[in-house]
Amino acid sequence: MGNSFNLVEIILFAMLAAFLVYRLRSVLGKRTGNENRRPNIFSPGDNDADQDADNVIPLPDTRQAEPTAVTPDTPLAAGLAQIKIADRSFDDTGFMKGAQAAFEMVIKAFSTGDGKTLNMLLSDDVYQDFANAIRQRELANQTLETTVVSIESTDLLEAEMQDSIAMVTIKFVSEQIKATLDENDEVVDGDQSLVITVTDIWTFARDTRSDNPNWKLVATRSPS
Repeated sequence: MGNSFNLVEIILFAMLAAFLVYRLRSVLGKRTGNENRRPNIFSPGDNDADQDADNVIPLPDTRQAEPTAVTPDTPLAAGLAQIKIADRSFDDTGFMKGAQAAFEMVIKAFSTGDGKTLNMLLSDDVYQDFANAIRQRELANQTLETTVVSIESTDLLEAEMQDSIAMVTIKFVSEQIKATLDENDEVVDGDQSLVITVTDIWTFARDTRSDNPNWKLVATRSPS
């Protein structure tokens, strides 16, 4: 009788343990080995394994806007179609999400003077403009504090092919906090507690004949 009772008790404990394992797996999920991998924000595919670890940039956690849908039968839709013909891996929705991440990374890198990140994301001409502004700031013993609070909207404005170069122009509307501080950490421009709305128009480009999948910022402007 005692042996029978022990057997039932063992079976009950085994069933309870199995149930707890099942619940833990359902709550925590299954680990696949890819949890910490970050996609290349402008890459057409998953080529993280081919990238130098020094070139990995953590993606921002700022709240981002859902990209605006493209209206069919418009010059913009036609331009996107041309890009997709030249680069079959191009996806405008994925591109827009990557562009939002790039937007914040560029803003942050410019604020902190991170030339390495800027060099990865900007064309040579745009990089020189940003680098000159950073140098002028450093000569004046000033620092720039910029926080992208949120990206309120992203709109595709233009898309076209120039020979083998794909060009995509995006309007970003973001909420930011900006302030320039002097060597004594006194605010000389902006406000560390004021959230402002900023509108930027950026153009990204990529040579579709190149093996390099990365897009770079080639032009910036403010709305006229």
